[in-house]
Amino acid sequence: MTGARMLGLGVYRPARLVTNDEIAARVDTSHEWIRSRTGIVTRRIADDEETTAVMGAVAAEKALASAGLTADSIDLVIAASCTSPSQIPGVGPQIAHRVGALRAGAFDLNGGCAGFSYAISTAADMVRGGGVRHVLVVATERLSDYTDWDDRSTCILLADGAGATVVGASDTDEIGPAVWGHDGSRHEAIQVPGGGDNLFRMSGQSVFRWAISLVPAVREVCERAGVAPEQLAGIVPHQANLRIVEALATGIGATNAAVARDVVDSGNTSAASIPLGLARLLDAGEIRRGDPVLLFGFGAGLTYCGQVVRCP
Repeated sequence: MTGARMLGLGVYRPARLVTNDEIAARVDTSHEWIRSRTGIVTRRIADDEETTAVMGAVAAEKALASAGLTADSIDLVIAASCTSPSQIPGVGPQIAHRVGALRAGAFDLNGGCAGFSYAISTAADMVRGGGVRHVLVVATERLSDYTDWDDRSTCILLADGAGATVVGASDTDEIGPAVWGHDGSRHEAIQVPGGGDNLFRMSGQSVFRWAISLVPAVREVCERAGVAPEQLAGIVPHQANLRIVEALATGIGATNAAVARDVVDSGNTSAASIPLGLARLLDAGEIRRGDPVLLFGFGAGLTYCGQVVRCP
């Protein structure tokens, strides 16, 4: 087998639902203001027990069940996260231990909001190379830990959650070539500075303009996969902001594709937003197993990465 594909999918959404009205009770904003500018109505916020490792492990166990695999068949665990509570230890080995993947390698990958797409590409290439057969990819984020709840420009956006998939060997290649890149000259546009200011900061307008400019890169994802935009069954961009999501989908002419709008109910969950959005489309029956779907992550770095995959 020389190909790679996604074998299963699992997600975790924290129980606590925070409405726009709750945000408005703390900062100078309103439900209408938030909805009109971001599309967000509610977001999920983790409690003290719902750590990145706990959320990631639950999503991972669901992905394993979806794939029909047990943890002892996993050769490698890649955790995509930019909100691990510590630089050391990473969250990947903790997730591997929790799910029982005791003989697997494990490491963290911080690609910001593009982390899931970077991890999928990394896993697929390792499977194609023959060094591993099954890779568990887990995106898990607790952005609430780094949220300034008095900053109206960011607290309305950020949320928590996790999503996971298993990438495995296949007779056919169902994970297309990655298209990726960066604009490191704008690295300060999204940051958690550290030190005395360990909170999420973003230059919203600058990031919005950069994200909209990525339409040619999204088109290139289709070109490299040999799939015309109108052939896509779904498109799942990073759920940063509903206006960005819809602009990217419209910009490439994906006229027949179901577009993930999970941001409306789940907020911006960074690396976790793509698997969460993909799962919502599958659960709603808007896409089906085997359908071609475009994934495209973008954000902190500034970085981006995308690929066309067949739905697990």
